[in-house]
Amino acid sequence: MTQQPTASQRSGSEPPSLWATGFIIFAAVMMMMSGGFQALTGFVALFEDEFYVTTPNYVLQLDTTTWGWIHLLLGLLVVLASFAVLRGRTWGRVIGVIMAALSALANFAFIPYYPVWSLVVITLDVFIIWALTAHGRDVVPMTAP
Repeated sequence: MTQQPTASQRSGSEPPSLWATGFIIFAAVMMMMSGGFQALTGFVALFEDEFYVTTPNYVLQLDTTTWGWIHLLLGLLVVLASFAVLRGRTWGRVIGVIMAALSALANFAFIPYYPVWSLVVITLDVFIIWALTAHGRDVVPMTAP
């Protein structure tokens, strides 16, 4: 699979916008934070079953251990995708958007258990999706020296 050329490689003369590059770095860092928050939520659900309050008559009746594994796996995948975004990989952006959307959906379903935390992570996920889709092609790949 080949990597698509960036905006500066296509035109040959103008470098990518510093704002666009900044938004991609912002998205990658937000992905790291969101994934870390998600994994932390998963660890808490796995190790302290009574921390989250379950609500009766909710559509998704999953126990906290199941939610813990869901959050932990999503969080780790989002963090791994953030490193690919920093490297300028197209597949990293695609995986980043998909994982951020899945993270937002999982946190939407998790709102009855921990509402404020879920809304914070959903907000981060929306910013990640926006930055990756609006400015993804303008990233300058970071290479090791």
